[in-house]
Amino acid sequence: MKFHVLTLFPEMIENGLHTSITGRAIEKGILSLNTVNIRDFAGNKHNKVDDYPYGGGAGMLMQAEPVYCAYKSVEEQAGRRLRTIYLTPQGKPFCQAMARDLAQEDELVFLCGHYEGIDERVLEEIVTDYVSIGDYVLTGGELPAMVMIDTISRLVKGVLNNGDSAEFESFQDSLLEYPQYSRPEVWRGKEVPPVLLSGHHANVEKWRREQSVLRTAKWRPDLLEKADLSEKEKQMLKGEQKDV
Repeated sequence: MKFHVLTLFPEMIENGLHTSITGRAIEKGILSLNTVNIRDFAGNKHNKVDDYPYGGGAGMLMQAEPVYCAYKSVEEQAGRRLRTIYLTPQGKPFCQAMARDLAQEDELVFLCGHYEGIDERVLEEIVTDYVSIGDYVLTGGELPAMVMIDTISRLVKGVLNNGDSAEFESFQDSLLEYPQYSRPEVWRGKEVPPVLLSGHHANVEKWRREQSVLRTAKWRPDLLEKADLSEKEKQMLKGEQKDV
């Protein structure tokens, strides 16, 4: 899978993604990262890409032409229009379901804004998806782009060493992941739950499912509205609420 990132700070993207799991996947050729410096398309000797917004207001705005030319360079390289994501607080909230959808693409473009944003006209011309990673404001789109790329990359075949890892993590089936334990068996007086030492696979899976449901009810009850719970699990939650 190939990621193209249109940015004023390509070194930030490069440094962030050429490490850990994504870095290894890039080295293996499973992922490809192309950072495009929007300033290279400024068309002036000072590489200036911003100007004052019409109508007044605080701050500067990224101009349409450099952003458009940066995108067109990627489009020409790909030989077709590509799905292009603009990182903005005004966008649709990013979630695991969206990550799974985007992971089906073979190439994606991420547009990182700065200052007070980007001229609306170029957004209308090139953007297909407006996405937010949360209801807060950052200084630019680079961190959200890296968050999305990291999440999407984990769903690309071959990126994770364990093929099951991406399927049994938080938000699978709208449930949080169950608690996990490693050696030693007893740590500072705290013991590993006996069922995990039993070697009984069915009982382990049953316990993990129950823990996922209980943990979701405790920390993210909003997710349960979308979760496919059995009648037994619903009764279990009612019993937990009565105990509280």
